[in-house]
Amino acid sequence: MDYRELEDTLARLPSVNAVRIIGDRDRVREVHVLAAPEKAAKQVVRDVQTLVLARFGIDLDRRLISVVQIGPDRLRAEEERPVILGVHEIPEGARTTVAVTLRWHGEEYAGTATGPAAPSARLRLVGEAALVAIEHIVGDEALALDAVGAPAVGMRRVIVVVVVSTGPRGEEITVGSALSQGDDAECTVRAVLNALNRRIGRPD
Repeated sequence: MDYRELEDTLARLPSVNAVRIIGDRDRVREVHVLAAPEKAAKQVVRDVQTLVLARFGIDLDRRLISVVQIGPDRLRAEEERPVILGVHEIPEGARTTVAVTLRWHGEEYAGTATGPAAPSARLRLVGEAALVAIEHIVGDEALALDAVGAPAVGMRRVIVVVVVSTGPRGEEITVGSALSQGDDAECTVRAVLNALNRRIGRPD
């Protein structure tokens, strides 16, 4: 199933600003919708169900759909930092390609990374793809993933990344972290953004 096409289609609904779908090869497990407050959340859910059924032939359970509504002023403030639009993994035999898409100031920035289709390499590929997307934003800096790990802190799983950046300001090493809530791939992107958010858009 092409989740990117499904996300792009749903994002064209009136009042919908962004969509993130989580699922496996043949089953949608979660649909997260960021919408403007002009329309009731229940109506947004019905619109999503109707469009998915009509366009893709999928009878989507309303309980899988969560809607967050943010007004335009708040949305503009949120986009002072990049927003995660999608994290997709594309298996290619013994290798896999990870694609990360971010939105910042109304523009989309995508990055990809390809490597072994091994669980031990998954988070590194996600982090590298996120850095490629961020390089398109910062422009004049080179970014590299020095390390990524998933230690347990108490009873919680945390993704931690170490990022090396070089550019006009010289070399800098930053650390970012994010609490895992079940999706380690998206959590890795959030950790990378946590390491670099203060650097993105920082005046020279």
